[in-house]
Amino acid sequence: MPIKVNVHEAKTHFSKLLARVGNGQEIIIAKAGKPVARLVPIEKRLARRVAGTARGKIIISSDFDAPLPESVLKEFEQ
Repeated sequence: MPIKVNVHEAKTHFSKLLARVGNGQEIIIAKAGKPVARLVPIEKRLARRVAGTARGKIIISSDFDAPLPESVLKEFEQ
């Protein structure tokens, strides 16, 4: 559950709030009691994708880029 702090408290205790966010907590910053911002942890990036790992697993038909049949085109126009 996120905690709510006012702007003055956020400025005064910014380092402590960042430590809490680093531990996975969400902080809502409010001005005059109205929420204006959220401090949330950054999601860790997934491992880099490697090109070619699906080679041989995907088959593209030879008529992949052929014009669509007239019946299908009519469906798009409705």
